[in-house]
Amino acid sequence: MSAEATNPVTPGPMPGAVSGPVTPTAPRRKARPRIDLRRLGRAALLGPAARGRLPDAISHVVEAHRAHHPDADLEPLRRAYILAESSHRGQMRKSGEPYITHPLAVTLILAELGAETTTLTASLLHDTVEDTDVTLDQVREQFGEEVRYLVDGVTKLEKVDYGAAAEPETFRKMLVATGNDVRVMSIKLADRLHNMRTLGVMRPEKQERIAKVTRDVLIPLAERLGVQALKTELEDLVFAILHPEEYAHTRELIVRNADRADDPLAEVADEVRAVLREAGITAEVLIRPRHFVSVHRVSRKRGRLRGSDFGRLLVLVNEDADCYGVLGELHTCMTPVVSEFKDFIAVPKFNLYQSLHTAVARADGQVVEVLIRTHQMHKVAEAGVVALGNPYAPAPDDPADGERVDPTRPGWLSRLLDWQEAAPDPDHFWSTLREDLAQDREITVFRPDGGTLGLPEGATCVDAAYAQYGEDAHACIGARVNGRLATLSTVLRDGDTVQLLMGQDPASEPSREWLEHAHTPAARIAIQRWLAAHPDQAEAQEHEARTVETDRPSGDRLSRSARGRLPAAPRPATDRATQSRPADPSGTDTPAASGPEQPGTRAAGGDVLTDDLPDATVRLARCCTPVPPDEITGFAVRGGAVTVHRVECAAVARMKDGGRAEVGVRWGEATECRVTLVAESFVRPHLLADLTEAMALEGAEIVSATVEPPTQQQVRHTYTVQLPDAAHLPVLMRAMRNVAGVYDVSRAQPQTQSS
Repeated sequence: MSAEATNPVTPGPMPGAVSGPVTPTAPRRKARPRIDLRRLGRAALLGPAARGRLPDAISHVVEAHRAHHPDADLEPLRRAYILAESSHRGQMRKSGEPYITHPLAVTLILAELGAETTTLTASLLHDTVEDTDVTLDQVREQFGEEVRYLVDGVTKLEKVDYGAAAEPETFRKMLVATGNDVRVMSIKLADRLHNMRTLGVMRPEKQERIAKVTRDVLIPLAERLGVQALKTELEDLVFAILHPEEYAHTRELIVRNADRADDPLAEVADEVRAVLREAGITAEVLIRPRHFVSVHRVSRKRGRLRGSDFGRLLVLVNEDADCYGVLGELHTCMTPVVSEFKDFIAVPKFNLYQSLHTAVARADGQVVEVLIRTHQMHKVAEAGVVALGNPYAPAPDDPADGERVDPTRPGWLSRLLDWQEAAPDPDHFWSTLREDLAQDREITVFRPDGGTLGLPEGATCVDAAYAQYGEDAHACIGARVNGRLATLSTVLRDGDTVQLLMGQDPASEPSREWLEHAHTPAARIAIQRWLAAHPDQAEAQEHEARTVETDRPSGDRLSRSARGRLPAAPRPATDRATQSRPADPSGTDTPAASGPEQPGTRAAGGDVLTDDLPDATVRLARCCTPVPPDEITGFAVRGGAVTVHRVECAAVARMKDGGRAEVGVRWGEATECRVTLVAESFVRPHLLADLTEAMALEGAEIVSATVEPPTQQQVRHTYTVQLPDAAHLPVLMRAMRNVAGVYDVSRAQPQTQSS
């Protein structure tokens, strides 16, 4: 990591002098002793201890490690320190201390978090391959493949070879290594924390550059790995460098609050202890002060701060059930703020975090937030994946060849690893990585097959498609969300069930419009890569998106979603009756088809016989367009004509309620059939051409067509078609439904107009 550093100093308001954040808890609790770099430097200069004896320089590390792993084998640590010390001997940090103090400090950070021996061994050696003559082969020979892999994972790429791309490519390499072993990122985070603590010797512009990368990349990674202890301190260190004035103001607020005579948090803590003692619940009640950035956020949100705003209460119990017992007692004996309750035990966060959150109100109006968790939950909340030890070692109760599943792999990390392979260049990878990590929350959606997809909050069905199918998602035509049809632009919520509907055409192409709804880098990169590889189709999509076609019969306008080449405009059916007779003023009647008007006139849907009024002209109602073998009824209208409706038409009920008498009508010989159909589809290129071609192949003549403007990636088509006979209607509707992208075809629904 080759970090230049300065002597550790007491934190102060000026970022250049910061070796660690101002600890808000100093007035109330005993500060954790810092590693004495000067003492360790002297110990390192004395050389390794006698054979088999642990060097004094790693005594702090050994003490912290044994607190978590009392039976750990310390021999690898002894040998790793000897190799690291001898390799770095003569190298100095800019502060003047021996360089070995840096890997020692990094290893101590990890030991205090509970890292297992392999991680600590690799941490001691993490700079040897980068900064000394030690090779990866030597590391493997002396410490095994696991340690070699971890050391290689955190070894930076040379600027000589990669130039300006060295930093992003180093992070890409590190993330790929993390995909196989999350301990790589644990070492990197601890390394960055120590470098941030000792950043004061750097030039201001370099401090700012390192702080921004820490803010944009390392802190989000610490959050996703659940390592809150590192994340909060990194946040405070970055805050001090990038916002020194606000940092100084926040520090002053914390110091003033520490000098207060009364402490509402302490008073409520005593009340909580009394309540739990009376209930017989064994619990430890602690005051958990907020770190600097947290105080700053609360200050901006609430304005003037009160004593209860500077911290929260932490209640630690032994069993999960006790957490809910504590919650019940607090809500019974104190005044709960119900809106503040959150259950992260039943539904853990994606970064392993588990806890109950609630709040209670004091008589003076101050609200005290309370966190309730078990001791094990607290360990994981602080150390995240570091607390898991080796997440890849077989569990004791697993079969001999069983492996524990890495809890971070199925979600955000898998998604990140998938898209990084497709990033076209280091700059694109770097900017996309920062953007991806800026998304704060993750949701889980379920697949019908029982699998799950981890997606960032705000993800859509487009994102789900590319997360599940990769570039095969180009063929996606729609989705069902919780059993209901949904557009690809639908935003998903945590817990939704998503079934993706895939087309069968191997040459399917994504729509440029999908980029507007793609939230994840994987989806955006896949779509952009296809568009870049198919410039002609992409240009055609761009052109068609700006075009409104007007070459359909009767001046029908086709929406911009009607992509591709259209078949020749169909010949409109001749309708002399339409030309010779006025339409019913109600607008619900369609005059009969061609031919002289006589009893039993043939209507557009076939022969309709009127037994009650044999001389009447028959007209089919526009509102329901009956065709054989629909059950029909008739009503006399002005001009001596009879309007024929489907019996289920809403207009029939209204006319009957209004006292209109029905006229007996029945189908005669069924010949030609005219019917209005509505097709519901998802937007995709060439849809209109494919749909009208399928209709033509079934012998349907399109009399008129209307394609409405798309909404939320859905489009509605309305066609009036002429068929040789009514019996062919089900075949036509089935052929239309089989067109990729079409999810429903139905007869035009009866209108609500009166006759």
